[in-house]
Amino acid sequence: MADLVETTDPEGVDFGWVMQVTFVVTIIVGAPIVAGLSILVELPSWGARVSFAIRVGAPIWFLTAVSVFLYAKYRLDNEENEATPTQPE
Repeated sequence: MADLVETTDPEGVDFGWVMQVTFVVTIIVGAPIVAGLSILVELPSWGARVSFAIRVGAPIWFLTAVSVFLYAKYRLDNEENEATPTQPE
């Protein structure tokens, strides 16, 4: 059987993983936050609703992306430290 085309071996942080996790976490966590905050604001038209969703959702997405990237970098650094044998003193 041939190798899958989707197989990658990234050096450093796997940005594909970061993007996928950011997407999923933003939908699971961010969408309820935006919906909850929309209750506090009068949104009379679809344009106002879209504008509100973008203004509130963009910072949530950005913070989620940065958090997921920092987590991935932290895990990568820990894996590299564990793989490097220490010399006895």
